[in-house]
Amino acid sequence: MKYTFLITVLTASLLVSCNTHKNSNSHSHDGLANHSHDDEHEHKTPEDYFGNYTLSDDAYSTKTVVTVKGNTRTMVTNALPNHEVGTFPNPGNPNTITSQDKSYIFPINPKKSGKAQWVREPGVALNGIKFEPGTAEVVVCDTGENYRVEALQDVIDLGLDFNHAHVQPTGAYHYHGTPTSVIEDFDTGADLVHVGFAHDGFPMYFSKSGKYKPSFKLLEGDREGEDCTYTTHKTIDISVGGHHPSEILKQMDANNDGKLSKTEVKGPLKEDFSKIDTNNDGFISKEEIEQISNPRGQRPQNRN
Repeated sequence: MKYTFLITVLTASLLVSCNTHKNSNSHSHDGLANHSHDDEHEHKTPEDYFGNYTLSDDAYSTKTVVTVKGNTRTMVTNALPNHEVGTFPNPGNPNTITSQDKSYIFPINPKKSGKAQWVREPGVALNGIKFEPGTAEVVVCDTGENYRVEALQDVIDLGLDFNHAHVQPTGAYHYHGTPTSVIEDFDTGADLVHVGFAHDGFPMYFSKSGKYKPSFKLLEGDREGEDCTYTTHKTIDISVGGHHPSEILKQMDANNDGKLSKTEVKGPLKEDFSKIDTNNDGFISKEEIEQISNPRGQRPQNRN
């Protein structure tokens, strides 16, 4: 039996620009809804955020300071969002947003390498909140397959709010997809909204029209796996068609004797072998697999 598992990286047009940077005079914000500038400076376009700036908002306790010196841009932030968020903790995310002590350094003159590579945290929003498109959550199958869970899907509730964000056990609020409130707050009317900086130094943009799109490709297809579940504070059956002991035996029974020894099993069956082997004969039978109601112990709560 197979089940379909859909994986994406990011579900909207979050772009990295290859344009050269522009510097501007330093300025400050008293919350994005109420901008305050030095008298000699007028409100500008998103190029403001290529120079020095301080972003603070008493309503949300946000404090992000960015300074440009020499060839580096340094961001010091408490990583508290400067906008409305969803309710945390919630049924899908048991964590509470707390202040962080973060510093980031970005090169002023980034160079395009021409080589794509996977990174867990591609960049940081202008308000000091990090982007983490991927997750640490995993679907585990009794037949040994492990599949990483995409954050933006309708099968497993990871407690994401309307900003496509949620909270890590450390208290760090982070974006898994397009940061809705950031896009609204930093929108100046142009198609491209400057939302942050990638760790390689290039600015990150969102295209409101979808004219500019990210380069990732959506993968869709059938994946092997029997008796697959996702577990945090509860267990969810992810398999299509339920449990299939006969298929598990067929795939793992190397010597075709109709039962599984400890050397043949893998994955959760191996981890819980002694619990599943209820008659303690050193083998797991089809009947013993059928009797499993919760084959795994508790796994850590949301780590992503």
